[in-house]
Amino acid sequence: MTAANPFHDPVRFERRVSGCALVIFGANGDLTKRKLVPALYRLAYERRLPAGFSIVGNSRTAMGDDEFREKMREATKSFLEDTPFDEDLWREFAAGLFYIAGDLKDPGCYAAIRTKLEELEQSRQTGGNALFYLSTQPSHYATAIGGLGAAGLAKGGNGQWRRIVVEKPFGHDLESARELEREIHKVFAEEQVYRIDHYLGKETVQNILAFRFGNGIFEPLWNRRYVNHVQITAAESIGVEGRGAYYQEAGALRDMIQNHLLQVMATVAMEPPAAFEAQGVRDERAKLLRSIRILKPEEVLANAVSGQYGEGRVGGQVLPGFRQEPGVSPNAQTDTYAAATFFVDNWRWAGVPFYIRSGKRLAKRVTDIAIQFNSAPHAVFSPQARDAAPWSEPNLLVLRVQPEEGISLRFLSKLPGSGMKLRPVTMDFKYGSSFGVRSPAAYETLLIDALTGDATLYTRQDMVEASWQAVHPIMSVWGNTKFDFPNYAAGSWGPKESDDMLARRGHTWRTP
Repeated sequence: MTAANPFHDPVRFERRVSGCALVIFGANGDLTKRKLVPALYRLAYERRLPAGFSIVGNSRTAMGDDEFREKMREATKSFLEDTPFDEDLWREFAAGLFYIAGDLKDPGCYAAIRTKLEELEQSRQTGGNALFYLSTQPSHYATAIGGLGAAGLAKGGNGQWRRIVVEKPFGHDLESARELEREIHKVFAEEQVYRIDHYLGKETVQNILAFRFGNGIFEPLWNRRYVNHVQITAAESIGVEGRGAYYQEAGALRDMIQNHLLQVMATVAMEPPAAFEAQGVRDERAKLLRSIRILKPEEVLANAVSGQYGEGRVGGQVLPGFRQEPGVSPNAQTDTYAAATFFVDNWRWAGVPFYIRSGKRLAKRVTDIAIQFNSAPHAVFSPQARDAAPWSEPNLLVLRVQPEEGISLRFLSKLPGSGMKLRPVTMDFKYGSSFGVRSPAAYETLLIDALTGDATLYTRQDMVEASWQAVHPIMSVWGNTKFDFPNYAAGSWGPKESDDMLARRGHTWRTP
């Protein structure tokens, strides 16, 4: 008899959501319009939501249910991808959309939400279950959480469940992250809290687990003996897109590396869990993050590079520098590019560098993970054969997250014809062509997980703290260093110092 595969979990992907309501704080904001409601409509289109599923939106803007429904209709039509907009389905979906105007500091706002949830329990059979979603400015999180607690909305009765989704950033540094945790846990138990990182909901990031632990080929090679180094890139070709004032306070290190990319690194490098369930997966991811070597202050500038884009020309168009963006100080020291070298001090990865970079106004929009393997230990073939395929191009496994999800493996092959001449070739797997179905968007996956109580792809507080600890020395040194910005042109691949960081170990950034 074949042993059961602990990673085969059909229930997780075939489950049904019980009757419930979703309360969105900040329902008039961009996230709700661009991501949340379109994702929920797609779930309704696929019949994955219960018949009485209801959404209660809240913000300070005064409007009625019908106006809110029309706003969400226009937003869904604008931002819906790969799914037809069906007017009949929308009318059915919109019947469950409601709106309550109110200030988060006003206890009456929460009283109105409580009354609405009680009405929906009767009129739409929501079962009294509720998921609260914080889509507000992070400065409002504590106020909203305290208001929910004071109104008695954090606890359900008679088997009802109550959960809360918290959007990143989870604090501005380690201390503020711990302060946010204290505010959350005054009201909600940890098992009720879902800290959302949409990168973990992306299909290719999830597929790292299947790729590693569902195949017998790769996991034996997934260690310091065979892997030379790992590169994780999250590049954006756009600038700050009108968010200059916000981005000036955040920067690439906080906005991308501390949360998204360290979580991706943890997924790539974690140990196998005993089974594919929330506690085990998150335990292993947390252990990996705690194993990241903390840089000493004197090591930071050699192992972390800060960059800011200046004016550049792309396709005949002149692009402004960061300091020319609206709302940005002409002397801003904000990092619009960040790159860092991390080491993992454990048995599997000792000595293997993990290079992570992220930036705005780079040459291309791409997110991928590249695992470069060691070269063959002995050059069997002649110099002529090696010249045709330089040994500087060893085996490379690339996991593409966006824009086109897939996996490619580069290896050397004999060139057809006489003689032994080698050339790199690539085996390529693409989600779209291989499966012929649409990959669900990250928010679809994560919303359905929260509605069914599956926290596997959500971030836990100990993981948040470990990530902040990993970047804390970099933040401290950068905060006390005056950089000569700008140091890379818009449309380039970033500052020269980033290339130098890899060159010191004999490596180069790959061009995606």
